[in-house]
Amino acid sequence: MKRPDLSTLPRQATRDAYGDALVEAGRARPEVVALDADLSASTKSAKFGAAFPERFFNVGIAEQNMVGMAAGLAAAGKMPFASSFAVFITGRAFEQVRQSVAYPALNVRLAGSHAGVTVGADGSSHQAIEDIAVMRALPHMCVLVPADGVATASLVKETLDHEGPVYIRLGRAAVPLIYGAGGFPCDEFRIGGSSLLMPGRDAVVVACGVMVAQAVEAAYLASEEGLDVGVLDAYSVKPLDAGAVVAAARRTGALVTAEEHTVIGGLGSAVAEATAEECPVPVVRIGLLDRFGESGDPGSLLKECRLTPVDILEAVRRAVAAKGRPLR
Repeated sequence: MKRPDLSTLPRQATRDAYGDALVEAGRARPEVVALDADLSASTKSAKFGAAFPERFFNVGIAEQNMVGMAAGLAAAGKMPFASSFAVFITGRAFEQVRQSVAYPALNVRLAGSHAGVTVGADGSSHQAIEDIAVMRALPHMCVLVPADGVATASLVKETLDHEGPVYIRLGRAAVPLIYGAGGFPCDEFRIGGSSLLMPGRDAVVVACGVMVAQAVEAAYLASEEGLDVGVLDAYSVKPLDAGAVVAAARRTGALVTAEEHTVIGGLGSAVAEATAEECPVPVVRIGLLDRFGESGDPGSLLKECRLTPVDILEAVRRAVAAKGRPLR
């Protein structure tokens, strides 16, 4: 296989795509409202505020109050999208998310922007590395982690017909548009679904968010060593497309997971749980190994936290070796 040059693809931050998709949702559904906690210029919900000022509520630096207001609006028949940095909306407002949104299973959409270490120089205090685990543990909560702007726009639209609360994880850094421009199909993104970008015979990398592009590059690196490695974009972490994960496990006998998140409780845990119940195979997890991030530029932090294509390739080697098959 020819190794792709991801640097040549158009790039867009998923937070930017979210802002545009939120405006489109407002045009399509009059019941859509948006709330932000004094970060609308960063979360890009300001775009909605400019288009629909009468349906936009900037509550100030008061995330707990914002989530409570969103719950009230949902109970009154509105469809609120509440946006803030992921570390704030899942951390500072966790009790309100649990008690006022998840427990009554209200139609609140929580958009957590600036997730993961690619937030960069803001440092560990602003880098949510446990948000997927926290939201995934809540009953009724759906967790979506789009890989690029195309997936983000489609999944925001998909939530409009979903009953119950949704957490959408978004990033600050511009990432390659792997769907469409990157040559991968973008026909359907659905809650509970996944996208098989490359099938693979020797192993499959199950990834989400910014790590999907990294996994694609790792698969091409693996091909240079004679390994046929697939990539499964598990953009719906909860509900997980367990059928696709188990099918990949049965086909290849070895999985690697890749997430810009702690390995505890996130995508890697979800995949390991699914395979343990249905098709036990080696699962090697790529993610933050019980550590916080730190300040730096996004590329350096991905390298420091061992989240690069080279690190994924090393995990593939380990997974393939663990299933008792000698490397070619």
